[in-house]
Amino acid sequence: MKQQELINKTALVTGASSGLGVDFARQLAAKGANLILVARREDQLRTVAAAIEKDFAVKTHIFPLDLAAPDAPQILFDQLKQRNLNVDILVNNAGFGAFGSFVEIPWAREKAMLDIDIIALTHLTKIFVKEMVGRNSGYVLQVASIGAYQPSPTYATYSAAKAYVLMMGEALNYELRKSGVSVTVISPGITATEFLKVSGQSPSLYQRIMMMDSSTVARIGIESMLRRRPSVVPGLMNGLMAFSTRLIPRRLQAVIANLLMTHN
Repeated sequence: MKQQELINKTALVTGASSGLGVDFARQLAAKGANLILVARREDQLRTVAAAIEKDFAVKTHIFPLDLAAPDAPQILFDQLKQRNLNVDILVNNAGFGAFGSFVEIPWAREKAMLDIDIIALTHLTKIFVKEMVGRNSGYVLQVASIGAYQPSPTYATYSAAKAYVLMMGEALNYELRKSGVSVTVISPGITATEFLKVSGQSPSLYQRIMMMDSSTVARIGIESMLRRRPSVVPGLMNGLMAFSTRLIPRRLQAVIANLLMTHN
């Protein structure tokens, strides 16, 4: 793809204060896109925005916001309208996982996770895709997980949430096939971000071996989005593992996933 192909386009990236969000933002800026950066941590957003404007000839706009809050996507949409900002590219990256026994994870934490990973993602997609369809142009990148491809004990709710993201994204991409708008779902394996720290897990042997760097995952996601691919699993081994779930009995999938997540 051309290096400056997104000049005069505006990309909204959620979860943009660290990890994949920062790398998605930087790679979009490298292609010429102006940025709307959304995350809870205002100080880190300002740092990210300043670094991007220093390194690339683009404009950045920051919106400190907790997407788990009620009606946060609508509040964000209204604020963008007040500033006459349209979104050409939506990267739904915000989210986190909760590691542990289902019966022991506090409901408040699990609900906050679902509010971001499912509710906010869906609401943002609905709001911004409708406008994209009206302009006959747009891209959406949804961040799922390799966990979307199998039942994952100790990440039961998180993996189920990411399966929702994967299925919804692929279905929506088909619905929109004649609209000029596409939806791509990226399902990374374990990536060098704050994910494990936030989820409360020490990395297993499998995770240490399979760890991918964030910038590589982000590059694969952006390139796949611009090619309008419905979905992608970054990394050869991750791709093979996702494909192998078609051949393994579902009961055994849970056993294997549990071993990989917990064996140190």
